[in-house]
Amino acid sequence: MLVLLAGIFVVHIATVIMLFVSTIANVWMVGTSSLGTISTGLWLLCNNTCEQLPVSTSDEASLKAVQAFMILSIIFSVIALVMFIVQLFTLEKGKRFYMTGAIMLVCWLCILIGVSIYTARFTGKVPLSTNSHHGYCFILAWICFCFSFIISILYLVLRKK
Repeated sequence: MLVLLAGIFVVHIATVIMLFVSTIANVWMVGTSSLGTISTGLWLLCNNTCEQLPVSTSDEASLKAVQAFMILSIIFSVIALVMFIVQLFTLEKGKRFYMTGAIMLVCWLCILIGVSIYTARFTGKVPLSTNSHHGYCFILAWICFCFSFIISILYLVLRKK
């Protein structure tokens, strides 16, 4: 049981770190142009230098929603990690990890909404580029989506042990 808890703890920390990286770094979409490689993220458009991401007025609300949901997912994931540590040492068996699992499900939902909106609205839209594809931050966000779901289910199952 101790090995299982340690493994879940390590995966949870890895998920938090990957959420930070995927939200902060600006490599959600990558494209090539005559100027070189262009990458866009949730915040900036980067070529040789980074500048504010140019977004049309019709896409501005979608970008703000993606930013908000990714930040919320980080917040909920950190709260769930703290709750896991607190519940591990304070609650008795049978009552542990119920809140942690519920908070991680909310984190999972925030990642799902944020990445889905980005996929629907911004896939293939890299200004001044011809050949665009998804960057590593987009892929990390989907990996965090999977990990947060698995972790939340494990927390809910472990509450009975």
